[in-house]
Amino acid sequence: MITAATADAVRELERRTMISTGDDALMQRAAAGLAAVLAAELRHRAGHLYGTAVTLLVGPGNNGGDALFAGARLAARGVAVRAVRCLGRPHAAGLAALLAAGGRVVDLPEDGRLSGPVTLVVDGVLGIGGRPGLPEPVARLAEAVAEDGWPLVAVDLPSGVDADTGAVAGAAFCADRTVTFGVHKACHLLEPARGRCGVVERVDIGLEAADTTAPGWLHALEDDDLALGWPYPGAASDKYARGVVGLDAGSDQYPGAGVLSTTGAVHAGAGMVRFLGADRPAELVRRRLPDVVFSPGRVQAHLLGSGWGDRPDGADVVAAALDTGLPAVVDADGLRFLPDHLPASWLLTPHAGELARLLDRERGWVEEDPLRAVRAAAARTGATVLLKGASQLVASPEHGWVGVAVPGPAWTARAGSGDVLGGICATLLAAGLPAWRAGLLGASVQAVAARTHPGPLPPHALAERLPETVGRLEARARALGVRP
Repeated sequence: MITAATADAVRELERRTMISTGDDALMQRAAAGLAAVLAAELRHRAGHLYGTAVTLLVGPGNNGGDALFAGARLAARGVAVRAVRCLGRPHAAGLAALLAAGGRVVDLPEDGRLSGPVTLVVDGVLGIGGRPGLPEPVARLAEAVAEDGWPLVAVDLPSGVDADTGAVAGAAFCADRTVTFGVHKACHLLEPARGRCGVVERVDIGLEAADTTAPGWLHALEDDDLALGWPYPGAASDKYARGVVGLDAGSDQYPGAGVLSTTGAVHAGAGMVRFLGADRPAELVRRRLPDVVFSPGRVQAHLLGSGWGDRPDGADVVAAALDTGLPAVVDADGLRFLPDHLPASWLLTPHAGELARLLDRERGWVEEDPLRAVRAAAARTGATVLLKGASQLVASPEHGWVGVAVPGPAWTARAGSGDVLGGICATLLAAGLPAWRAGLLGASVQAVAARTHPGPLPPHALAERLPETVGRLEARARALGVRP
């Protein structure tokens, strides 16, 4: 599990730590850790340390100070270090340390291009307090560094990205590696910033312990978390222990949604699926999935809404499911028929446009700050919310933190993927998982399946790879010492 924090949470954590350590201690610890990573990177790229050349891009803040102090440590070991003043006045003590160690300082070239020998570039222009985007001279520099192919290590985050939202509003650096201090930042987990961070390496700088369940914190699943969290059947499990899904999806107008949702539920391992939807999708499901049942009966979770279209009785179907007291997944068209308040055991699975409609906002409001949006949706509806997209986020009214699913390849961004995901999540709810965990594991297993089988597989074909994916997860769980 990767734990990350928003800028405000990081500042509070640093403030509390500095009460006991003093202002300078954290910067020196950060500089030492950064210097160690840079030295390893130089050896990896050049085979040696002495005689390599490092260019520091520095701004006026603490990130620039971290870079300058790290540069001083490298200069003392025979690395040719120069600092380029990119914004404002560099950190005074850091600059003095660099010059004393034999480094030098230069102004930002007018054309934005670096000259002379460069083994490694270090981006210390902006930190978590920087606004997204870059001023024009620095934007030209970022573009030139990318064009010239200089390897780049970012200090804490690539300058130009939004630390809290992951937005890249304009020009920004693109790093091969990002060295962050104390805790990961939200932008390390959220696209599109995540894609600009490269490999993220965390340096321990002795921050005080934090309440990571509070608002302002994110918890991102990794592959091992998925393997350990999946509800594998035991030796005595029957179909009811594995869970029965009651699925009402698709319509005569959109029959494919019913097929896709059912395919997701079946291949995710539901003990039984009862298809309770319209006749046309039922006919198609019957042809493809002979193990599906088409009569009413006992279920342990509902799936509603995918491909309903403008369904006249939609509100009645949702109300009837709510009256059962069972957990449910509501997707797509079903989101238009929600009552004012839902239990946290219900999982809503909107994309950005659907969430915007749910909150009476413009889509851009959701996309500019998805963390804010998914929290707002959970607070307004009372339900758990899985916001689908390049970064898939889960918020529950029962806790303050936001979950982040394992990321997957962009191939999954196509029509029908959400229908399959709804079926997967309903299977996990029926198996007894809480809604927030079902959302995180469901989105993650779909991403891992897509990553394991790269290329433009259509959603139904990818769903058919789920049993193999779950089998590998079970083997991994056993290797980690868990006996499902």
